[in-house]
Amino acid sequence: MASFGIENQTDFLEFEKPIVLDNNNNGRIDVYIPETKVLIEQKKIDVDLDKVSPDGKWTPYQQAKAYSNALPYDEKTRWIITCNFNEFHIYDLNSKHPEESKQIILLKDLPKQYYRLNFLVDYTRNDIPPYQQELSIKAGEIVKVLYESLRERYNNSNDVHSLESLNQLCVRIVFCLFAEDAGLFGSRTAFHDYLSPYPADAIRGALIDLFNVLDTKEEERNKHYFSEKLESFPYVNGGLFSNKNIEIPQFTEEIKELILQKASAEFDWSDISPTIFGAVFESTLNPETRRSGGMHYTSVENIHKVIDPLFLNDLRNELKTCKTKQLENFQDRLSKLTFLDPACGSGNFLTETYISLRELENEAIKKLQKLGQAHLINPIKVSINQFYGIEINDFAVSVAKTALWIAELQMQRKTSEISQEFKLDYLPLKEYTNIHEANALRIDWNDVIPADKLNYIISNPPFVGARQMKKGSEQKKDIKITFGEKYKGLGNLDYVACWFLKSAKMMQKNNKILASLVSTNSITQGEQVSILWNLLIKKNNIKIDFAWRTFKWDSESNSKAHVHCVIIGFSSRNEKKECYLYDEQGNCKECENINPYLIECDDIIIEEKRKTLFIAPKMIYGNSPIDNKGCLSNYSVDEKNKILNKYPEAEKYFRRIVGSEEFINNEERWCLWLLGANPADLKKIPPIYEAVQNVKGFRLNSTREATRKLAEVSYLFGEIRQKENENYMIVPSVSSENRKYIPMGFIDKSIIVNAGVLIIPKTDMTLYHFGVLTSVVHMAWMRVVAGRLELRYRYSGSIVYNNFPWIENATEEQKVKIEKTAQAILDARALYPNSSLADLYDDTTMPIELRKAHNANDKEVLKLYGMKTDIEEDEIVSKLFKMYKEKLNEVNKKKNKKK
Repeated sequence: MASFGIENQTDFLEFEKPIVLDNNNNGRIDVYIPETKVLIEQKKIDVDLDKVSPDGKWTPYQQAKAYSNALPYDEKTRWIITCNFNEFHIYDLNSKHPEESKQIILLKDLPKQYYRLNFLVDYTRNDIPPYQQELSIKAGEIVKVLYESLRERYNNSNDVHSLESLNQLCVRIVFCLFAEDAGLFGSRTAFHDYLSPYPADAIRGALIDLFNVLDTKEEERNKHYFSEKLESFPYVNGGLFSNKNIEIPQFTEEIKELILQKASAEFDWSDISPTIFGAVFESTLNPETRRSGGMHYTSVENIHKVIDPLFLNDLRNELKTCKTKQLENFQDRLSKLTFLDPACGSGNFLTETYISLRELENEAIKKLQKLGQAHLINPIKVSINQFYGIEINDFAVSVAKTALWIAELQMQRKTSEISQEFKLDYLPLKEYTNIHEANALRIDWNDVIPADKLNYIISNPPFVGARQMKKGSEQKKDIKITFGEKYKGLGNLDYVACWFLKSAKMMQKNNKILASLVSTNSITQGEQVSILWNLLIKKNNIKIDFAWRTFKWDSESNSKAHVHCVIIGFSSRNEKKECYLYDEQGNCKECENINPYLIECDDIIIEEKRKTLFIAPKMIYGNSPIDNKGCLSNYSVDEKNKILNKYPEAEKYFRRIVGSEEFINNEERWCLWLLGANPADLKKIPPIYEAVQNVKGFRLNSTREATRKLAEVSYLFGEIRQKENENYMIVPSVSSENRKYIPMGFIDKSIIVNAGVLIIPKTDMTLYHFGVLTSVVHMAWMRVVAGRLELRYRYSGSIVYNNFPWIENATEEQKVKIEKTAQAILDARALYPNSSLADLYDDTTMPIELRKAHNANDKEVLKLYGMKTDIEEDEIVSKLFKMYKEKLNEVNKKKNKKK
């Protein structure tokens, strides 16, 4: 039986591994895992893992650490686990303080937390130990306090140059703190010891001198007459300290104390995760700035959802099968891969990708070393100059560069730990970062990296919805620049669509480029699909290689952002290849083709239609008031009664009004329905007359000519679509995604409907139509092609209903059966007259009678469509898409014959 994917565990583990301790005593390691450098010390069930043994010698961890120290260098332990059958204590020896940062897993929690033991079998990492996460977030909090304290010291903190200087100053100080703790400055207290003798008002000058020396090569320092204390600091390079025009303010005692005590003496920067820290570092920006820019900071787990299926899984599998010569070729290939993040923010995608490649390279180096093939001087070939980014915010650019430098230095340290023979010089920094400050939608990406030299595009572009961008905003201008001003449907495109198109254009220059982008799920739903994907597929030959369906995208910032996202991996390929579809839980399904709705199906795109494609009753929108926030259409019971108490003659002008909210939740709202009203009556009832006057003024001030014309009939709803004396079937336009069925139903002719619902006249339809529409078949179709408000269904007549495939040759017998099951649904609802549709269609409280009625209706409708009753929704939609395509082809043929 496999455990963590390992079939023959005894081949993977070493039991009772003999060792010789410093005092020449012999010992045995209970379990050692050579592949991942894990040492396990097992104790009896009653042993306290934190206490010294009865002989007073050592704790289980101290015993394991002694065993680890006795191992040959190339077998040195990375992880220690002590266990007493109830608890697992996990120590990461890469941490500066392993005992302080230990993690504990209880045996009873193991079924839910087994993933935390992935390091037992996987030398790569998909997540970051909680200690490192907490450390990185705490580092961000320190930077935030430092940033805000320094900002107060600038004469004009809103000046552009001052803000840019502040950003650079913070980045430089953080790098010095990291370099100090990582031992790159020689002493691990070098930065602290250098600054501490200076009074607060001299810190500014001391930093200027330090930054100068860090930017000067050792051989050129004589002419600068640096002090002996400064001469001990190394040359850093990389451009980090090259700007001599940076504005540095005077420091206070409080700021000096913050740097020397809280940031230096009391905190260890060497173990921070550059991937996470970059994000929390950037969170020092104003939160309002982040929201308006659409930035959301990304967890390491989610980054791997982007990069693993794009390239990392293949590289991992390749490494497992590599032999001697292949290992060298593998390492060479890693060093030639190039990556572009055209919305890189704090650089976390690039940083995590660099770390992942370096971990693979380190593993290849280990294998080469065992075979005696490793290059001992500098075996590292993967470089940060393989990673390119574009970012509009200057502070984020600085953070991204620093995160990559920190990642490079940390990974160099890990490589040096593989063998003492490797001679690695950490400083000066050998590579410059390729992070460009620019608006990615207004520059040619080829100017950052030529398409013929690019392998992968990875990004998490800004999440700004089409309705969130103001008319004339810079973001709206970006969309016009990217798609062209005359492109149809620009106003309905989310901002992220621009990155998809620009990626596709890069692929036209080099069809070997692969991309993986994060997006809000709206580009795979509703009207945006036809606007964006017709262009991508038909004009740019884009194919979806893999996709993650809708899931919550969590961030690593303190104010976590939850956005409902998809991940789409795509290319402009000619050859056919396997595709992979992931659900929210990470379950993967191999597919022949993934279409823009993220289902396994041909690339069929549903476009808006004014009329039904199949033979079906006409669906129309409800009445649109256009009345200045409800002057005619929105009265509560109390508001209505208040008017009637004073003017009882107004009762004939009040009618119940229903939208999605009122219909589903059985809420009582009222409107003024003045169609055919006597003008003299209206003038005698001041509240009504005032309401009409208000509507008139509102319409007259509109920028739309059509609305201004409606001022002539300001006593009427702006658009009246509902006929008098006609009953209707009603479909809410917005409904919760937690319901299996959208609650549809019928309303009496006395009730007015607003534009929040869609209606079908009762004279045009039958219970048969109601049965089909409220079935699992129609719901499956709706779930895929409808738009969304956040995750709520947004039902559209022109997209969902008018394109829905109906069985046009249904027999009378089939119709009668469905009419009976549809009536049974209405009868089951009637058993609970005091319950709203929201109550009845809550999956937790749905009455058994209603559930059975729906199940029976589903079975009959599925039979009608020739589908099995146990069919999955994906299969339902796939068959409906085929019906749609066949019908569309049939209609187009008829049109062509007429021409």
